[in-house]
Amino acid sequence: MQKAIEKAVNNFIEKSKGRIVRIISHHDTDGITSASIFAKALERLNIPFTVKIIKQLDEEIINSLNKNDLIIFLDLGSSSLLNLGKLNEIFVIDHHEITSEIPINITLINPHVFHEEDISASGLTYLFVKKINEQNKDLANLAVIGMVGDMLDRELSKLNNHILQDAEVLIKKGLLLYPSTRPIHKALEFSSSIFIPGVTGNSRGAIELLREAGIEKNNKGYKSLIELNEDELSKLITAILLRRGSRDSRDIIGNIYLVKFFNKLEDARELSAMINACSRLGYYDIALLLCLGNTNSRIRAESIYADYKQHIVSALNYVSNMNKIEGKNYIIINAKKEIKDTIIGTISSILSMSSLYEEGTVIVGMAYCEDKIKISARVAGRNGRNVREILESVTSKIGGECGGHALAAGCLISKDKEKNFLDYLKKALDVELVKV
Repeated sequence: MQKAIEKAVNNFIEKSKGRIVRIISHHDTDGITSASIFAKALERLNIPFTVKIIKQLDEEIINSLNKNDLIIFLDLGSSSLLNLGKLNEIFVIDHHEITSEIPINITLINPHVFHEEDISASGLTYLFVKKINEQNKDLANLAVIGMVGDMLDRELSKLNNHILQDAEVLIKKGLLLYPSTRPIHKALEFSSSIFIPGVTGNSRGAIELLREAGIEKNNKGYKSLIELNEDELSKLITAILLRRGSRDSRDIIGNIYLVKFFNKLEDARELSAMINACSRLGYYDIALLLCLGNTNSRIRAESIYADYKQHIVSALNYVSNMNKIEGKNYIIINAKKEIKDTIIGTISSILSMSSLYEEGTVIVGMAYCEDKIKISARVAGRNGRNVREILESVTSKIGGECGGHALAAGCLISKDKEKNFLDYLKKALDVELVKV
């Protein structure tokens, strides 16, 4: 893949002479960090550019593009190759599964083409700009944040390890709560990495859990996670496992990545969540400026992040009390207008990482998005059915845009197809269950 990247870089540099580059990227943390990495590299080359952040690449957006522009798609495009074939020569840096043949006008950098281990789009973008100039090694920190944001840090590939070696990062083994550098009761209350019944989204529940674990305040308040001693950490892990009804700590213990950001070490998971929060609530400019090191954006981003966490808590409370569609090994959460379309994917992910559902359970979240419906599907645990294929089998019948991975995928359908979608989805899930 490295040779393909080098060839693509040379082609890109040649094509960009005297032109404006249009960067189009996805609105999650991986997409935002990818756009920031590429924008910084172009700035250093004095190449003029624009950045457009989008929720999903659909036919309407593709048709609106100028065929003569030099366009690079980041963290999206692999499921839209046929439609992108209508444009002139373009570049796609993406890690999602490829659903069609690659048109000759597209230069595609994707690990699936080269049968490489998985890597985030921000990681691929970093490898691309590093080939442009070794000076861009200082952008490895952003690639680490993107990697963590796409949850590709638990089983590190060789490519990701190379990026970590370039980054200014301190890796510590610990409890996968974030922020690990802030008071532990707040990390417990707002945790979206580890769902704890009665604690996540509940300030009193968080304090009660700490009492159960025998962790008390000191004269400065509660310690942060990385300040806990071994005995305190062990007691906290035991208390969390008891609340989750599990004895297996493998899903809650892992690497904590402290990256250099604004000249100090900060928890990559919290930074990822902050970037994601800004973008999900529509503040793409703040998310980009934060990644690019704009100091004024930090205060604004923290305020948006606090608001976002309240949205998550409210959404989780709503889900716990709503009527859900449940089958054997699947659950469908049709939130309609009660949960933001930009948050439904996060809610599905949180539930998939909780102890509420058995491994392999398919969790499908649905939320209205103007005249469309955003669908986010996840698989509880690390093994299960291919939800991208399931969603594709449904959208092939009713229409819609689909993409993602085997264990985490999404689609966008017309709102008037809601009933048809649910009918076909339930049939597909039941049929898939029989096949297994």
